[in-house]
Amino acid sequence: MFSQKKEVKNHVTRIPLTTEEAQMCKLAGEAPRMSDITWRIFRIMAEFVEGFQFLSQLSHEVTIFGSARLSPDSKWYKEAERLGELLAKKGFTVVTGGGPGIMEAANKGAYDAGGQSVGINIQLPSEQRINPYVKLSRAFHYFFTRKVILAASAQAYVYFPGGFGTVDELFEILTLIQTEKSEKIPIVLIGHEYWDGLNDWLHSIMFEKIGSVNQEDLKLFTIVDSAQEAFDLIKDSKDRTFF
Repeated sequence: MFSQKKEVKNHVTRIPLTTEEAQMCKLAGEAPRMSDITWRIFRIMAEFVEGFQFLSQLSHEVTIFGSARLSPDSKWYKEAERLGELLAKKGFTVVTGGGPGIMEAANKGAYDAGGQSVGINIQLPSEQRINPYVKLSRAFHYFFTRKVILAASAQAYVYFPGGFGTVDELFEILTLIQTEKSEKIPIVLIGHEYWDGLNDWLHSIMFEKIGSVNQEDLKLFTIVDSAQEAFDLIKDSKDRTFF
């Protein structure tokens, strides 16, 4: 009985602590109990409510992903800018993560064309900042609430070369469509030189060797090399509701 009480008292919470919480714990000499930090649930709820409310004012969204690290002299930056312009002129709302690099390029193309340019932003220790071409934005504290909002209502998704976050977002959308939690919509990957290696692995290992996906799953996305090709795949897509 005594050992059980000691175990409960010394139980370490699994929820990551803010800097302030960590300092308080250090001063107190013990980790916080779960009951001490359940207030976070209300912040999470608020982010979801505010996020969906924000999306409800938009229409004909196309969400564009890609590296925050690519500079304006990158060919992919230029293609993203061109795609933002093409979409804006057709009346689409261009949605990005609101940061620099590819996100900035797509927002810039839409902004310069007089279209709707939106950023779903998050604050990171480095790289992430709201770019100056965003007309409407919503900032998020939690990555997972932001990811849900980014996946919620676009009628097409476009992926330029990027890092872990870009690939993470791609597989989230593919999974939602594969499992029929989301309706089937255009998924366009731009840059054969970047995406072909992954595509080859999906076919040779996941499909042929392991059998963990079927052939129809591998038709959920299309790889192209230019903004114009991507636009041609998106231009006739239909507006949709959440998921």
